[in-house]
Amino acid sequence: GGQGQAVECLSPRQMKHVAAYLLAQLGGNASPSAADVTSILDSVGVEPDSEKLEKLLGSLEGKDLVEVLAAGKAKMAAMPSGGGGGGGG
Repeated sequence: GGQGQAVECLSPRQMKHVAAYLLAQLGGNASPSAADVTSILDSVGVEPDSEKLEKLLGSLEGKDLVEVLAAGKAKMAAMPSGGGGGGGG
């Protein structure tokens, strides 16, 4: 399935949304809403991007975020990465 879609290419701003979502879950809210995430971000002076937040919440609907993150991490581990060439001396 496409479980890793929510975390494939997250910008720092999107990571703030994910972090706030996780904080809400840790606080006992199993399914945080956009208002919950926005409230957490507001409390630390971060302005949420409502479009990105809605997209994130839509992609997480009915899924366990920990599983989604694990799937994304596994995908990233499988991606080839360009290594730097060694410097000649």
